[in-house]
Parts: sequence; C-alpha cells; structure tokens
Amino acid sequence: MNNRQSETQNQYEGRNRGCGGPFSRMFSGQFGGRSHWNKFGGPFQGRKSANIEEDEAAFKISLYAAGLIKNNFKISVTDDVLTIAYVVPQENETNQRQYAYREYEPVSFERSFQLNSKVLTDHISAAYTDGVLQVTLPKNPDTNKPSQQVEVK
Repeated sequence: MNNRQSETQNQYEGRNRGCGGPFSRMFSGQFGGRSHWNKFGGPFQGRKSANIEEDEAAFKISLYAAGLIKNNFKISVTDDVLTIAYVVPQENETNQRQYAYREYEPVSFERSFQLNSKVLTDHISAAYTDGVLQVTLPKNPDTNKPSQQVEVK
C-alpha cells in the first residue's frame, strides 16, 4: 500500500471519529468532535441540571435528562436523603452503533438532595416525560408550618 492509500485507509478505520475526508473535517475544529469535550470530565461529568419548585402541597424536582431510558433511573430515600441515579446499560458488541460523528453519549450519574423530614417519603412519585424527570415530594404537614412574623419593638 502506498502512502496515499495508507492515509485514506486510516481515515476510515475504527477510530469511531467519522468517515474521513471533507465530511470529517467539516465537523472538526474548535468545538467539533468528541475528544474536545472529554477533557471536561471529572466530578461534574454527567451532572444533570435540576430545578426545585415549591407550592403549598409539595416540592417538585425537575431534572433535565434528555435522551435517557426511564427504566434505568433508580430513585431511593435513605436517612432523609433522596438519591436519583441513572446507570447506562452496557451495550453488547452486536448492538454497538457505528457513528459517523458523535458529540454526546449517555453517562451514568447520581444526584442527592437532603430532605430534613420535610417530605412524606412514602408518597414520593416520579415521571419521565419529554427528557425531564420530575420527582414530586409531598410536604409533611407536621414539619412544614408557615413562618411567623416577629414584631421588632
């Protein structure tokens, strides 16, 4: 194989980084390609953004988690700590997809929230819709009393 054939062969071989040539270069650059983003791993890799709403009856955690499989979420409460975890299933070699270009892939994660006895843990519910996991935490009426105003004299 001559040098030119060798270069072409390397562009198409199992690097999972594209099909080579102009198509591959079109998606590479400052923000293109998977390898650029891998350097941002560490403790926040896979961390999912969460919003917590509060109304009179409940706290609602909305966790942005697009493109995941709802059966892989694990939600538990231990010692007044709510833990939301997601475990990415291992793909066997026959089901692995061949990507021409890949910027994201699902990653396992875990988030924990301190409840401080303010939630009826036996009544927690969850739903996954449109890429958002919503966990509803009904308030414990015994520990969620309205605040009192103290008059300054």
